[in-house]
Parts: sequence; structure tokens; C-alpha cells
Amino acid sequence: MYTDRRRTNFFRQFGRQPAQPRSPLQKLLAVVVAGGVFVLALMFSVVLFAVVLTVGAVAWGYLWWKSRAIRKQMRDNPPGGLVLEGEVIREVNPSRNDKPDNGV
Repeated sequence: MYTDRRRTNFFRQFGRQPAQPRSPLQKLLAVVVAGGVFVLALMFSVVLFAVVLTVGAVAWGYLWWKSRAIRKQMRDNPPGGLVLEGEVIREVNPSRNDKPDNGV
């Protein structure tokens, strides 16, 4: 089988080479690049949060505006007729032998 040396050398350049210690300049460059990536990710997340918050506020405002007629109708005509707010007072009729309900 014939093997072309140029092709073999091409693939050898991607092979594993022994690791060399990084120079201080390479370490500094790595820190700067990592910091830049972090800042870009933070900026992207802030913009995404602002967009999601804005879309949520617009959706809430739209639903609030569209449901105003229903809220007015429910306020003017409560379900079940008259609605009294406050405490419930139960009258016990002694002739019927009603016992107070203590939850037992």
C-alpha cells in the first residue's frame, strides 16, 4: 500500500505533543480572555433578562387591558347575588338540639 508522506505529516501535526509549561504571558492572556468571555456572558444575560422582563410586562398589561370589561361586570354583578364581607354568625336553635361544631 502506498502512503503519501505529505498526508502522513499533515495528520501527525494534530497528534499529542508533550505538554509544555505556560509562560507568564500566556497565563496573563488566558486570564484576560476568560475575563472577556465572562463579561460578554454577563452582558448577554442582562440583555436577555431585560427582554424577558419587558415581554412579561407587555403580556401582563395586555391581559389586564383585555380583561377590564370582565372585571367591571363581575364587580357590578357578583356571582350568587349579594356578597357580604365579614364574619359568619350562626344561630343555634336549642329546640332542634343543635350542637356547636368544634371540628371534632
